[in-house]
Amino acid sequence: MKAMVLEKPQAPLILKDIPIPDPGPGEILLEVLVCGICRTDLHVVDGELPNPKPNLVPGHEVVGIVRKLGAGAKRFSIGQRVGVPWLGKTCGQCKFCLSGKENLCDHPEFTGYTLDGGYAEWMKADERFCYPIPTLYTDKEAAPLLCAGLIGFRSYRHLAGSERIGFYGFGAAAHILIQIANYQAKAVYSFSRPGDKDSQQFALSLGAVWAGDSTSSPPVPLEGAIIFAPVGSLIPQALQAVEKGGKVVCAGIYMTDIPSFPYKILWGERQIVSVANLTRQDGEEFFKIASNFKIQTHVEVFPLNEANEALERLRKGKVQGALALIPNKEC
Repeated sequence: MKAMVLEKPQAPLILKDIPIPDPGPGEILLEVLVCGICRTDLHVVDGELPNPKPNLVPGHEVVGIVRKLGAGAKRFSIGQRVGVPWLGKTCGQCKFCLSGKENLCDHPEFTGYTLDGGYAEWMKADERFCYPIPTLYTDKEAAPLLCAGLIGFRSYRHLAGSERIGFYGFGAAAHILIQIANYQAKAVYSFSRPGDKDSQQFALSLGAVWAGDSTSSPPVPLEGAIIFAPVGSLIPQALQAVEKGGKVVCAGIYMTDIPSFPYKILWGERQIVSVANLTRQDGEEFFKIASNFKIQTHVEVFPLNEANEALERLRKGKVQGALALIPNKEC
C-alpha cells in the first residue's frame, strides 16, 4: 500500500510502499477513505512532540471502511464506516483509567504518533477506540470531527454555563465549536492574528458576534475563553479579557512558552486549565450532538502525495476551516 512516512522529525514525509497491516486481536483493518490534517500532525512532523514511532505514518482524523476483523473483534461489521481519533489505546489499569480519566492514562497510545495513522491507503485500529460515523456526513465532512471536533468539544465542556466565550485562533476546531455554541445559544467572540481579516470574516460568517485581532479587547467581558492557537503569549491576553471567575482553557497538546504576567490579571478566581487528549465518553457525547444537527465543516482535500504541501499551508496559517488527504484522489 502507499503511505506517507515520517522517517525523522523536521524532515518532509516520504511516499513509500509498505505492507498492508494485519489486524491483531480486537483490531479492525480499515480501507482509508479520507484523513484530516490536524495541527497536532504538524507538531509531530516538526519535532515539537518528541519520540514518535520510527517510520511513522501520521494522521489521526481517519474515516475508513472496515474490511477485516481481528480475532475477537465484533463491535463493527465488515463494510461499516468508522472514524479513528487521536486516542488509540489506553492501559485500562492505571489510576486514571480506573477513575474515568483515561485521557490521562500513564501508558497511552496515540494514532499517528505512537501508532501508525491514516496518511495511507490502509490502517489498523483498536475497535474499542473507534466511532461509527453519523450518516449526516460525507467522508470528508466527517474527518475534522475526529480531532478538531472531539478535542475542541472537551475544551468547550470546561466552559459549561458560560454564555460569552472567546475563541483565540479560528481554525479547524473553532469553526466546528462555534456551530455547537450557536446551537446552544452561546455568544462567541473570535480572535485571530493581527491582520488576518479573512479569518475574522470567516468567524463572522459562521455566527461570531464579534471578531478582532488577538491584541484587541472584546466589547464586553468574557465569561470564558478557549485558546486554540499554540501561542503561550495569548494566555495573558485572554486573562485580561475574561471577567472574575472566568476560565481560560488551553486546547492544544503543544504551546510555546507562557510569558510572565502580573498576578492581578489572574486574581479574582480566574483559572487557567489545559486539555489533555480525550475520553471515549467525550466522543460518544460529541457524536450524539453531531447527530442532532449537521455541523458544516469546511474541508479542502489533497491527494495523499501532496501531504507535505498541505502541511505547509497549515504551518503558514493559510487555511480557512480544515484540510484532508484522500488516498485515491488523483493529482
